[in-house]
Order: sequence, then C-alpha cells, then structure tokens
Amino acid sequence: MANSDSKSAIGHVNAPRKPRILLGCCGSVAAMKFGLVFNAFSEWAEVRAVVTETSLQFLVHEKAESLFTHRHDIYKDDSEWKNWKKIGDSVLHIELANWADIMVIAPLSAHTAAKIAGGLCDNLLTSIVRAWDYEKPMFVAPSMDGCMWRNPFTEQNFMSIEELGVTLIPPVQHMPTNMREMADPSTIFSTVKSFYDSNILKDK
Repeated sequence: MANSDSKSAIGHVNAPRKPRILLGCCGSVAAMKFGLVFNAFSEWAEVRAVVTETSLQFLVHEKAESLFTHRHDIYKDDSEWKNWKKIGDSVLHIELANWADIMVIAPLSAHTAAKIAGGLCDNLLTSIVRAWDYEKPMFVAPSMDGCMWRNPFTEQNFMSIEELGVTLIPPVQHMPTNMREMADPSTIFSTVKSFYDSNILKDK
C-alpha cells in the first residue's frame, strides 16, 4: 500500500503539490511522439517515465536522445537493479507505483497490452502495472497495426484491462495505412487533466 506521502492528490481540495504522473512508453512506432507526451505533462505535473527496451529503438530514430540524456526521472529496465544490492533495499517498481497519483501508458503496444491482461511482469513497466493500486487512475493510449487491432485477442485483452478500472484513450484510424494510431498527445494530456480537475472539483 502507498504510504501517506504517496497517496493520490485526487479528492484533496488544497493539494500541497502538483499531481504526480508516471508515463509509460512501449515499443510502437508511436513512441516517436513520446517526447511530445512527456513535454505536455511536464508543464503541468511532476513527471517520471518508464520506457521499455523495444521503445528505445523508436526513440533513437526520433532523435529524442536529448530528452533522456542525464535525466534522473526517466527509467529503463536496468534501472531496477542499479540501486538494489540486498534484501531490504528499496525496489524501484514498488517505489514508482507508490509515488504516482496517475499512470499513463502512451503508447501501449499490442504486446504489452497482452502482458498486462495476463498479469505478466517481466520488465520494469509491467512490474509497476502489476504492483499498481487500482484505486488510483490509470490511462492507456494504444497504438498498433489495424490487423492487430481487429484480432480477437485484442478485444479480450482490453476487456480484461478495462475490468481493472483502466481507462482506454481510443486510437485513431489512419486511413491510408489502416494503422490504429495513438491519440494525439494533446488529447491524451487533456483527457487526463480533465479527469484530475473534475475529481478535484467534486470535493469542493
């Protein structure tokens, strides 16, 4: 369970700090827009990010290395073990799950969606999802090929994910390629911020 310092700010009228947003990035071509997602949230909230190994292939091609250079708030799979030396040391995926008020995975790949639906946790991102307190909100913005999107497994996976209380930000169909593209970064940001703001107002 999250400690008192890491409890969600949602529902508190006079939140003493900015919302804490944990961003996840998966191995999809839409990862090329992750810099835009990161920057949009950074102007409003405290942001930390977790990127999968496959997403790095697209981030390099995006020439977004400058986004990650010398930053201490962006984590890769090997970050999990850098500070852990012995039993009793802090565990990164637990710390990040407790730290965040809201988690946003944008883009969410078909592969990671299947892992989440099955409860698998074989990297830092999916370990955080497995450790997540689902009383706190989580949003996912999928991106995948049209054939993958129409596959029956995809429907089953998202039904399982939504049963956890995760909010789906639907992809947009790209007509020439039939690709289901990740929603625009501005849409992802506005969806999350509107949710946060409306929950703040409910307590006023």
